Amino acid sequence: MKKARMKRKQRRKMIWMVAGLAVLLYLGLAVYFHNHFFPKTTLNGRKAGGYTAQKVMDEITEEIHSYQLKIATRDKHTEKISGQDISLEPQWGDEITELVHAQNMFAWPVKIFQKQTLKNTTLVDYDKDKLQTQIDALDCMDADNQTAPENASVSSYDKTEGFTVVGCVMGTTIDAEKMYQAVQEAVEGLKENLSLEKAGVYEDPTVLDDDENLVKAVKKMNGYAKTKITFTVGDSKEVLDASVFGDWFRLNKKLKPVLDQECVKAYVSDLAKKYNTCYSAKTLKTSYGKTVTIPESHYGWKIDTEKEIAQITSEIKVGKAVERELNYSMTANSHGKNDYGDSYVEINLTAQHMFLYKDGKLVIDSDFVSGNVSKNNATPTGAYGVTYTEKNATLRGENYETPVTYWMPFAGNVGMHDAYWRSKFGGSIYKYAGSHGCINLPPEVAKVVFENVKKNYPVLVYELPGTESTDATDKEEAKKVVKLIDALGTITKDSKEAVQKARNAYDKLTANDKVYVTNYDKLKKAEEKLQKLQKNSKE
Repeated sequence: MKKARMKRKQRRKMIWMVAGLAVLLYLGLAVYFHNHFFPKTTLNGRKAGGYTAQKVMDEITEEIHSYQLKIATRDKHTEKISGQDISLEPQWGDEITELVHAQNMFAWPVKIFQKQTLKNTTLVDYDKDKLQTQIDALDCMDADNQTAPENASVSSYDKTEGFTVVGCVMGTTIDAEKMYQAVQEAVEGLKENLSLEKAGVYEDPTVLDDDENLVKAVKKMNGYAKTKITFTVGDSKEVLDASVFGDWFRLNKKLKPVLDQECVKAYVSDLAKKYNTCYSAKTLKTSYGKTVTIPESHYGWKIDTEKEIAQITSEIKVGKAVERELNYSMTANSHGKNDYGDSYVEINLTAQHMFLYKDGKLVIDSDFVSGNVSKNNATPTGAYGVTYTEKNATLRGENYETPVTYWMPFAGNVGMHDAYWRSKFGGSIYKYAGSHGCINLPPEVAKVVFENVKKNYPVLVYELPGTESTDATDKEEAKKVVKLIDALGTITKDSKEAVQKARNAYDKLTANDKVYVTNYDKLKKAEEKLQKLQKNSKE
């Protein structure tokens, strides 16, 4: 029992001793941390744990005297700024001591395990103007040594690879304001190294290689590249594919591909230069054997620019092969050498005579009366298309109102129509008693023309000196030849004399007179038949 009491007494004594030692240790370390920074303390990024204020200041002072900032650039170069060059000096009062004393020294059992980050902006002092001068003098700040950043983009179209992403260029252009701030912070923190890359002083591209919108744009453009438009122009073909339109794409602010409409317009304009014929001069081998040039042209092919631009833009976005004709606002008979083809109305104002051809064959020809020259109402020359056809129309103008049965305008208010009020056509009537500009035709002729022409039927109006209209007496000679030819009848071996007589009579006529021999083809066929009969007879 006595031994037990002794053990309890010793045990209590031991506890008090341990407790006392703990208290002493606690108080001792509390006193210690009154003048020393906690172990895991940094000051302006520098180690200060376990240091007194004076120790910190001594180390900083020593460091300042040999301080040098190494600056690492993006392009793997290193530049330096010396503390001496900026008049770097320690700068502090009681601030560091106050930071130590501000610690809760009695909380050291907890604080020694916690990180403590302290900042004091008055650690150093320096000449800010000198610092700016040193920064400006760095090689990396020279504009000639800087490379501008470039955004990632889309490549030009390649036949093998299509469209691809062109990688961005990070560049080495530095934001001067950010640069000064980064260097200033490094100096004030007495940092030995400064990575400009990590400091974020560079002007970086805004679109990187893996930009989601850029990748989508490339995919979409490669879909567009599958488009192939084949235009058929008569016997010719014009192909529009990615090798041509690949350069027409532009990326908008949202990195979506759009077709540059100016590029599409330029392409259609080139097509128009190549295939438009509506305003180009026309050449015509006349019924008189001579070829004339008709410079004033309102007839021909004309591409509808706006409609074609819209359709091309739409078709490219589909990404499929298409074969079609061009969109035209004006059309013609043929894409060949002569766009009027072999179906047209030929009007010789000099001769006052017209010819209607259809599929290369003469349908009808006739004298007419054109615009009154003496009253400045001359019929305009040029290549036109029939504007429309109208039966039982009323022609109105200044001081006149005339009903006609067959109306076929081709140049504004100028057109072809029947003139039932006239008893004579051709000759020089147009010079003193002509129309208001229209082509006046005999009613029976106008009827035939009306039945054979339609909207846009070519009308070629010209003058040809030397083909002046034949007088009535000359026409009579032509009529005699017509009768001789008609009288030939069925050709036999005995027709030789009659055929020769008709030929001689025709050859005596002038070129103007021959126009009125409307059955000349019959004479040629008769001669061919006679020649064949004679050949067979000899055999």
